[in-house]
Amino acid sequence: MKLHEYQAKQVFADAGVPTPSSQLASDVDGVLTAAEEIGYPVAVKAQVQVGGRGKAGGIELVENEEEAREAAESIIGMDLKGYHVGQVLVEEAVDFTDELYVGITMDRGEGKPVAMVSTKGGVNIEEVAEEDPDAIAREHIDPAFGMHPFQARKAVYDAGVDKSVANDVASVLTTLYDLWESRDGSDTEINPLMVTAEDDVIAADAVMNIDEDALFRQPELAEMEEEAASGGDELEQKADEYGFDYVRLEGNVGIIGNGAGLVMTTLDLVDYYGGEPANFLDVGGGAKAARIANALDMVFSDDNVDSVVFNIFGGITRGDEVAKGINEALEQFDEIPKPVVVRLAGTNWEEGMEILNEDLVTVEQTLEDAVERTVAYAEEVNE
Repeated sequence: MKLHEYQAKQVFADAGVPTPSSQLASDVDGVLTAAEEIGYPVAVKAQVQVGGRGKAGGIELVENEEEAREAAESIIGMDLKGYHVGQVLVEEAVDFTDELYVGITMDRGEGKPVAMVSTKGGVNIEEVAEEDPDAIAREHIDPAFGMHPFQARKAVYDAGVDKSVANDVASVLTTLYDLWESRDGSDTEINPLMVTAEDDVIAADAVMNIDEDALFRQPELAEMEEEAASGGDELEQKADEYGFDYVRLEGNVGIIGNGAGLVMTTLDLVDYYGGEPANFLDVGGGAKAARIANALDMVFSDDNVDSVVFNIFGGITRGDEVAKGINEALEQFDEIPKPVVVRLAGTNWEEGMEILNEDLVTVEQTLEDAVERTVAYAEEVNE
């Protein structure tokens, strides 16, 4: 479960993390009212769960009512990397001198949570990790004992944070870990944590993702789940209704598979053959016509998708049953809107390949061939 920025900031502020004054708005009048009450300058920030909002035009710093109106009209209702913007956060502008990054996540390689601090805040931390990994200080935490105060101070010191704000940054980092642990978090981070000329630290952004399986222990956060979903991506809401594991990505090759590992392999191959995945979609066990039709409805509804690959492994579900499901699902469409490539493996895969209607789909014997063909179809659309 991903909280919106305004929700995460509420949780952070309740825990004592300094955050700017802000109000949520869903129309132009609401933005103007909020800006007037907070006082200019303010930032108008799209509330969608996607990175790079600023570069995509989803964040505007405004100095007066005219600029606020223009920003509100531009941002509310826009399509931001495939997400519809229905709400914005109107937030007090922070006059900063430095931008930091602080965060807590799980290092699965080490089997421990890890605290991270960097003086390269305000940019994509994944890019920093790839291009300059030494710019991120890391401190692994034994979950049996929690984060010791010296560990927070060490991470801040190793990152090279100015000593004038080091204690405050360490305090924020400790609070993030406490929230990560007590709220069953998967990620908690602030990027950027801004440093002002007065040596105050303020959370100018907030990320908090929660383990959905633990929501029964988090009634307050569970109440935010529906609100978070209502302002999110429509396809991800559909996935919840259908019971799919789904993540929307930024490419144009749609991917449908049964099993997370199988889908991840397909994503990697799409990238290997020069394509860009449009989604992660795991339909789970079973592949009856209704379930396949729902998966196709989701992928076909994504305007970014130019072609679709099915990668299905028949285990308990037989390949011939999968093939029947695919045929029945596609026969429900008057016209197949995007080319579909199918690869079957596992139980009764040969029977399934024979059953597939090749007037509706392209059939490939191997996963590599299926992915390569799908990427080629997507490239043809864009020629």
